[in-house]
Amino acid sequence: QLQLVESGGGLVQPGGSLRLSCAASGFTLDYYAIGWFRQAPGKEREGVSCISSRGGNTNYADSVKGRFTISRDNAKNTVFLQMNSLKFEDTAVYFCAALYFPHSDLVSCLPENYDYWGQGTQVTVSS
Repeated sequence: QLQLVESGGGLVQPGGSLRLSCAASGFTLDYYAIGWFRQAPGKEREGVSCISSRGGNTNYADSVKGRFTISRDNAKNTVFLQMNSLKFEDTAVYFCAALYFPHSDLVSCLPENYDYWGQGTQVTVSS
């Protein structure tokens, strides 16, 4: 059974950091582009950061550029999102998703393109 599990969310003060993990089971992430998305209450789901299956290309939303870094460790079948300098507006449920697109450095951060989704992890930035 293909499954993605996010972890690492929590409560953090503004300016703090969190590292989210997206672990896959039942399939290997090597052949998949991976995206991190978030959804705040009353808002649509938006792409935060995405990485190609080969890891050679990444994409970031303007709102997180310079603060967030996406990376992948295919040996651990895991993708990470390092979030620094967190702001109140980063509060949301964060989801990872996988798009089957092997051996490629093309990357998409449109949620409708993604095939498999995790359950999400809550990130709350509050003082």
